[in-house]
Amino acid sequence: MDASQHNKIVSFIWGVADDVLRDLYVRGKYRDVILPMVVLRRFDAVLEPTKAAVLETKALLDEAGINDQDQPLRDAARQAFYNHSQFTLRDLRNRANRQQLTADFVAYLDGFSPNVQEILDNFEFRNQIPRLSKADALGDLIHKLLDPAINLGSEPIRDAEGNELQPALDNHSMGTIFEELVRRFNEENNEEAGEHWTPRDAVQLMSRLIFTPVADRIESSTYLLYDGACGTGGMLTVAEETLGQLAAEQGKDVVTHPYGQEINAETYAICKADLLLKGEGEGADNIVGGPEHSTLANDAFRDSQFDFMLSNPPYGKSWKGDLERMGGKTGIQDERFVIEHDGDPEYSLVTRVNDGQMMFLANLVSKMKTDTPLGSRIAEVHNGSSLFTGDAGQGESNIRRRVIENDWLEAIVALPLNLFYNTGIATYVWVLSNRKAEHDPRRRGKVQLIDATKWFKPLRKNLGKKTCELTGEDIQLVIETLLSFEENEQSKIFPNEAFGYRRVTVERPLRLRGIDPERAYSAQEIKALRASGTEPDESSEPVIRKIHKVGGAEADPLHGRFEREIDGKPRVVEYESDSDLRDTEQVPLLEEGGVEGFIRREVLPYAADAWIAPASIKIGCEVNFTRHFFKPVEFRSLEEIRADILAVERETEGLLMEIVGPEKAQA
Repeated sequence: MDASQHNKIVSFIWGVADDVLRDLYVRGKYRDVILPMVVLRRFDAVLEPTKAAVLETKALLDEAGINDQDQPLRDAARQAFYNHSQFTLRDLRNRANRQQLTADFVAYLDGFSPNVQEILDNFEFRNQIPRLSKADALGDLIHKLLDPAINLGSEPIRDAEGNELQPALDNHSMGTIFEELVRRFNEENNEEAGEHWTPRDAVQLMSRLIFTPVADRIESSTYLLYDGACGTGGMLTVAEETLGQLAAEQGKDVVTHPYGQEINAETYAICKADLLLKGEGEGADNIVGGPEHSTLANDAFRDSQFDFMLSNPPYGKSWKGDLERMGGKTGIQDERFVIEHDGDPEYSLVTRVNDGQMMFLANLVSKMKTDTPLGSRIAEVHNGSSLFTGDAGQGESNIRRRVIENDWLEAIVALPLNLFYNTGIATYVWVLSNRKAEHDPRRRGKVQLIDATKWFKPLRKNLGKKTCELTGEDIQLVIETLLSFEENEQSKIFPNEAFGYRRVTVERPLRLRGIDPERAYSAQEIKALRASGTEPDESSEPVIRKIHKVGGAEADPLHGRFEREIDGKPRVVEYESDSDLRDTEQVPLLEEGGVEGFIRREVLPYAADAWIAPASIKIGCEVNFTRHFFKPVEFRSLEEIRADILAVERETEGLLMEIVGPEKAQA
């Protein structure tokens, strides 16, 4: 279909919404009616040629007492869906009686196959029927969508002589029209759009990031695509298009199967409907969603693995409800989030309850293929908090650590501000691959950070908070920067270890006034001393909590074992720590001399009695993106500032005299 025909149909449907629903719905609610009605009209048109065969098959199945009728009716309809009611929309168009039209329309809806019923239920379309019927708008909608000025059918419209009046609308074109309607409605509701819809330019970049680096390795084969927060399915659609295009350029013929999960009922319905409209019945069956299908609490693809995955999970959103359904923070046994890593059989990837975005990344990682040459590639959008939130040993840090220590993180791309519809905050695309070193040996053990914040084009008209877009040139620039794998102002390359650190607790001894410096005190005694009002005193001797037997331990002040004279004899002792003086230090993995070297250089010169608690050391991981690309402001020299001041003084010479007169100026 050419662009003019495409635009004509979209504009016509948009006009139908305005003509029929004005004053009946606010503009933001047009979508509740128009989207399901467009879906119904397309399904109705596609099913018209096989309607008689479906009714005949239905009668035979009923007569034979066969209950499982879904597949035979699909076969009769020659589609992934069907309608076994006695009606088509053309039959309903001329109903003069409002009550009869409503009753027959409900019967018509009830005749659709279960997959279409699920779409209608998630659209909550039946809730709109009483309102439409009461306002006599239902008949108008049906009449206008059957207007011969447009054709939503898969066969051309012809006149009595057989001349083509309106061309046929293939599945792909219908899907494109439906996506355009969704886009327009999302722009009308831009305060909600970011929750359900990622801008197409951002999706195109993400698709290129996961496909282009391995374009020459793609074979004529079947590939599985997955989005764990699929919304209206835009990412899966663009991913399929991009992979197909790149494969064709390499002379390969690929088959793709999209899989997705979405918790929002309406956007799930849109996604499923879009795939059915495109003729992807199997793909529609692979989309799971609705309020009961949270990706975190109810994984629909627990035993599945995928070749390519991309997602834009919710960020800054509480997942407390999911946590409770999963058994609470200490009761989670899901193998996606409690794994074995670095000798820890219960390494937790469970994040803080107020933000679960990194758990969506852990979900994708759990579905990577390990038995194929291509492995799996992932692109996921996150806000800036995913780079650094979570202390060592906490879920967010553990997820970053697992990804980086396994050498799966290929790159992180900083996107322009105000690229998304409902947020102006900084966003980043994480690019992962479990075959990155095999695809490009230069990347072994390294991570590339790309600053693409300045590569964009301003929009002529803002869409919500979206003020800019990524042009084809901008996207190509990011891809070229990724592929070149060279350092410059917008690209920095670091070893994996550069993002790791050890978090260590630094202790200082408790010093209490009036204690015996040559005996050990039990925890109960220390508690009693404090309860009695004994105050800390920096000039007092440290409180001993343990005296080692002679030869039982060697002195090691850095680790809390000090040499002390007890009863005139040298002994090794351990001091009670003062919780008020306790501190933590974050020591980079690449720190010269490690933790001990850091403590000797940075702590002991200022607190000679400090020691570290080895059991407290935990490995953490963070990506300080901003620091790596920070450009300090160059201050002007004193000579330049002085010259400007003198110039201003010369320009204002005599000004005061002109205003107040010579005598007052001299005074």
